[in-house]
Amino acid sequence: MPSKIYKRDGRLVKFEPEKISAAMHKAFSALKLDDSKILKELTRKVVADVDRRFYHKIPKVEDVQDIVEQVLIKSGYERTAKAYIDYRRQHAQIRDAKKLLGVTSDELKLSVNAISVLEKRYLLKDDQGKVIETPKQMFRRVAREVARIEARYAKKEAGKTEDEFYRMMADLEFIPNSPTLMNAGTRMGQLSACFVLPVEDSMEGIFTSLKHMALIHQSGGGTGFSFSRLRPSGDIVGSTKCPASGPVSFMRVFDCATDVIKQGGRRRGANMGVLRVDHPDIMEFITAKKDPDKFQNFNLSVAVTDRFMKAAEKGEEYELINPRTSSAAGRLNASDVLRLIVTMAWHNGDPGLLFIDEVNRNNPTPFFGSIESTNPCGELPLLPYESCNLGSINLARFVEGGKINWKRLEKTTRLAVRFLDNVIDANNFPLEEIEESTKANRKIGLGVMGFADMLIRLSVPYNSDKAVKLAGEVMRFVRDKALEESQQLAKERGSFPNFKRSTLAKKCKQMRNASVTTVAPTGTISIIAGCSSGIEPLFGISFVRNVMSGAQLLETNADFELIAKQKGFYSKELMMDIAQQGNLQNVRGVPADIKKVFVTAFDVSPEWHIKIQAAFQRYTDSAVSKTINFPSTATIDDIEKAYGLAHRLKCKGLTVYRYGSREGQVLTLGEPDKKTKARYMGAESEYAGGCPTGECPF
Repeated sequence: MPSKIYKRDGRLVKFEPEKISAAMHKAFSALKLDDSKILKELTRKVVADVDRRFYHKIPKVEDVQDIVEQVLIKSGYERTAKAYIDYRRQHAQIRDAKKLLGVTSDELKLSVNAISVLEKRYLLKDDQGKVIETPKQMFRRVAREVARIEARYAKKEAGKTEDEFYRMMADLEFIPNSPTLMNAGTRMGQLSACFVLPVEDSMEGIFTSLKHMALIHQSGGGTGFSFSRLRPSGDIVGSTKCPASGPVSFMRVFDCATDVIKQGGRRRGANMGVLRVDHPDIMEFITAKKDPDKFQNFNLSVAVTDRFMKAAEKGEEYELINPRTSSAAGRLNASDVLRLIVTMAWHNGDPGLLFIDEVNRNNPTPFFGSIESTNPCGELPLLPYESCNLGSINLARFVEGGKINWKRLEKTTRLAVRFLDNVIDANNFPLEEIEESTKANRKIGLGVMGFADMLIRLSVPYNSDKAVKLAGEVMRFVRDKALEESQQLAKERGSFPNFKRSTLAKKCKQMRNASVTTVAPTGTISIIAGCSSGIEPLFGISFVRNVMSGAQLLETNADFELIAKQKGFYSKELMMDIAQQGNLQNVRGVPADIKKVFVTAFDVSPEWHIKIQAAFQRYTDSAVSKTINFPSTATIDDIEKAYGLAHRLKCKGLTVYRYGSREGQVLTLGEPDKKTKARYMGAESEYAGGCPTGECPF
């Protein structure tokens, strides 16, 4: 048997017969055939033939693959040989596409789009802009930087933990937020994704926040603000005796500054703007994004109280409060205000709702103040100057043989908590105030992605009671194991400094982190992991992806393609038909049971979207980021019902989007191709699911 083999890139590596077995096993699996009795014998024949033909020579990978095809055919497995040939052809096309991106070696076997996103945003570059690391080296850089913290707390070698962190990321089981991937082990060293900054009611306070926002955006983070403390427009400014311009006018300054910074060109700037529903300028805030050209760097949320929601339900008035004087400043009909919020959300998706009382009922450190705002995507309610580092577990990786491997999921959950706690200490914070507040509470945000893929691999429809039940079971398991690990870390390293004055002190003896779990939208990290975004359903089964300027590739869900081949209804023509339709429901040739499982975001009614969100929220410390998608035909009443349901089910916030309500969507359904005039579903390179506007970059 040869001891070495040449890889396609010319590298000389060890000859491993088990890789031959693995390749043939994939071919048999694609046809749903049992290979357990003959795989060992087939591998022996291939190795014997390689040994005979390349005696005292070194074969190439292509040589061995040719022999595999011949052995399969001679042994009577023509169908398997055909599947193997098809597998080779597909991977050859993927390699060719990667070469167009300048990638000659990809040991992690990432998708073409993942490579494109990594090259554009994540991999280190030299002064001339040339990429100087591979995806594998990126994960190793991150693992090394985060693992070095181990030495601070225990006299042990950090190498083992580094290897564990690396394996977890390289196996695409867990991926940290974008700034950690970008900045770990670099001079920048800022690793957190999300920040909340205070906006005080003075010129000095406002522009101090603006300066701090600029520094955070430059480092790759996003910011959330509550403008509720600013005096309303027309109120008197003490120093000049002139009327104040109000919060919305100052939001324009923050928006323009974000537009200029653009986060150093690596990520688009992102902000969350919050205003309490009882602020006198609430009507101006609700309609702030009526003009689509304004506030493009802001997501907006109205902070509504339980009292307001009850008043809206009864059609009663509620009182407006001037934040400068804390005195009454008028009254509005709550149902009219809610109707305006709903109408604007129907019009273009903004504003969303932030159920601020539910948020503060779950505030772990109320002694240090009430929570007033969240990060840009709404999943992290934070106190002023707090930051949080995020990371998501790829649930799709933990389905084996049609069942969830709970043991492996527990191991990864515990390791991810340790990773994220280390990130706090490895972080180079942009401001002293942020470092102080963050380390006082040590909040981390462990979430999940690939939930839709998990459901598919378990044959569970997204829009079903079984999916809602499973959502709760999975998130409860992740939360419980994450809390156990946080308690274990507290034994090793001590509880977070504010622990004794937190609500957690009444529940347990120690805790390392004030909050542990959240559910983020994931975005580009789910593209890297090759899974569905966050807890969103699939946005498409087969679609055209704009991988880079001028290049388009047909991308098909891997699980659907495998099942289609196993059941014998796969064809390229079918994939194009699906891409043109946008979903499976009206496509001929796809079995009904497959259509039931492979639903997309627009197949799922708003009620099921919200039920899934609420199931995850029940077992999540922070909040859950999710977009409730509506078809273009949805009415204003439909959206109002969704808001009411989300409040009753104790969600902490809600974001809705009606398809086609904004120009410049990153997901399009049925747009005609300029050359062929064919209509197909199209997605931009960095769209992973959720909000089709692309305004959730984290």
